Amino acid sequence: MKNILLFGAGKSATSLIDYLLANAPRQKWHITVADHDLMLIKSKTGKSYYATPAAIDIKDQAARQQLIQETDLVISLLPPHLHITVAKDCLQFHKNLLTASYIDPEVRKLEKDIEKAGLLFMYEMGLDPGIDHMSAMKLIHSIEKKGGQIFSFKSYCGGLISPESLDNPWQYKISWNARNIVMAGASGAIYREKGKTREVAYEQLFDHNKTIQVPGLGKLAYYPNRDSLGYMESYRLENIATFMRATLRFPDFCEGWNALIKLGLTGENGKIQTDNLTCFDWATRHIEGADKQTGHEEVMAKFLSVSSKSKVIRQLKYLGLLNGDLINLGEKTDAEVLQHLVEDKLKMEASDKDMIVMMHEIEFERRNMATRMHSYMITQGEDNVRTAMAKTVGLPLGILAKLLLQEKITLTGLRIPVMPEVYNPVLKELEEFDIRFEESFE
Repeated sequence: MKNILLFGAGKSATSLIDYLLANAPRQKWHITVADHDLMLIKSKTGKSYYATPAAIDIKDQAARQQLIQETDLVISLLPPHLHITVAKDCLQFHKNLLTASYIDPEVRKLEKDIEKAGLLFMYEMGLDPGIDHMSAMKLIHSIEKKGGQIFSFKSYCGGLISPESLDNPWQYKISWNARNIVMAGASGAIYREKGKTREVAYEQLFDHNKTIQVPGLGKLAYYPNRDSLGYMESYRLENIATFMRATLRFPDFCEGWNALIKLGLTGENGKIQTDNLTCFDWATRHIEGADKQTGHEEVMAKFLSVSSKSKVIRQLKYLGLLNGDLINLGEKTDAEVLQHLVEDKLKMEASDKDMIVMMHEIEFERRNMATRMHSYMITQGEDNVRTAMAKTVGLPLGILAKLLLQEKITLTGLRIPVMPEVYNPVLKELEEFDIRFEESFE
């Protein structure tokens, strides 16, 4: 019997738990799911004979280490800042670790020790990062094998809401961790375009967004992701002229979010007392000299240089920023207040369906002929629990766990999934779950 330990039973864990439990009888696995919320674990594992719920506080070192010592493989879907705690334990007790989160500077410091211990710590094994790396590398390797010279690489991905569930002016609902949505883009972005390194500050990121055409969906807006340049080496494309990774949204979302940034409502600096503070007074705190006696719409519209009947004003109204409701959350940062409002107003209803859209655009030259290739994937969720987000984040982790426990993969070190022995079998099995790419050339 092989034991798998999963930390985190949140939104992204549903499909992973389903997959592990479906495979458990045949593979002879037992799965322990650890989270601070026992009812949440039980809602995901049901009465399965192959699952044990473990309600623990991740900061409880003795409880955490005992679970890690007793397992054969650890998967972490904890908030990113907590992975390092688990990673250090996995190193100490000699366990392989899989996670969907980015490699961070803290785990980089353990890189030599991981390699020396002969362990595999596979990071970025979810959707984005994850499926994006695997599908991109498959294309890149295939183009290079045929003698193609790549000169431009652009990759886009977005967790969106299916068109039939779009019923608010934001054209957006939350299908994953709300904090990540509020903090998205906060560090700005850096990428390469036509040989030049371009840097975009957070304040400009959602302004005047460019769009791409997605078959069957029409125009989607995009904004560049964090540090694209760091992946040029991972993809072995250090010398190409254009390299960008970007996030997709429906265009209206970017306009509305840009307004929230201008109003100064996304910041993490300093806490404010929100007891007896109205949403409107909070939202207009940074508007100097505003005549609060005039209509709320007018105050906002004047500051944002839009019409009081504009879509942006409708969006702010929808979030409750123009009303006199009291926040009453005690001391909070602006980002925490905004997260609270967003979770309340933009939550998915039971019948809502989400959608993942991913697209790669690669330009290359072969036998003196320039070619542009598009490869895209659209995956739909079933409802607000079995979401496309949970499916695309969780399944790659589950499939890799199976390959590791079957000893079909013998890699070691701190890695991301850019190698054929990982991407070939994982992408192949993902097709069984309707996660597949269509390609076109021009």
